[in-house]
Amino acid sequence: MQTSYSSSRILLPVRPWFIGLSLTVALLLNFLPTAAWPGVPDWLALVIVFWSVHEPRRVGMGLAFLFGVAMDVADASLLGQHALAYVLVAYGASSLSRRILWFPLAQQALQVFPLLLLVQLVQFSVRSMAGADFPGLAYFVGPCLATLLWPVLTFVLLLPQHQPVDRDANRPL
Repeated sequence: MQTSYSSSRILLPVRPWFIGLSLTVALLLNFLPTAAWPGVPDWLALVIVFWSVHEPRRVGMGLAFLFGVAMDVADASLLGQHALAYVLVAYGASSLSRRILWFPLAQQALQVFPLLLLVQLVQFSVRSMAGADFPGLAYFVGPCLATLLWPVLTFVLLLPQHQPVDRDANRPL
């Protein structure tokens, strides 16, 4: 018997406005000054991975590219650094989505960790090719914290899709 968040209830389809709202909130969280602190996760990468895993037909590389360019412009970083990292992670998450969803939440987080680490590695590689210094090992703590937040994020983002529990004696489902 699996002990995970997955229940036997069928989820409602996700509304597109909710996907857009969650991505926008994650983008705004990345705009906060605390986003530059060591250990703070890349909220937008985490939400892009979540929606690429759960809704790969709605959130893909195109949307990841647009949000990546928005992050590049807002962060005043090398143009294309976030866009490249987000496109690669959206591709990886959508291609691994069926595999990731097979596992319980704790193991899903372990499957998502390499994807979140990929975002940091791509951004670090692009920065180092442009001549930036090594930011230190604390730069790679963010994906670890984001991995720990995966079950919480899953609960919060799937909450609007849960159907109310209606008991009908005539319909067993």
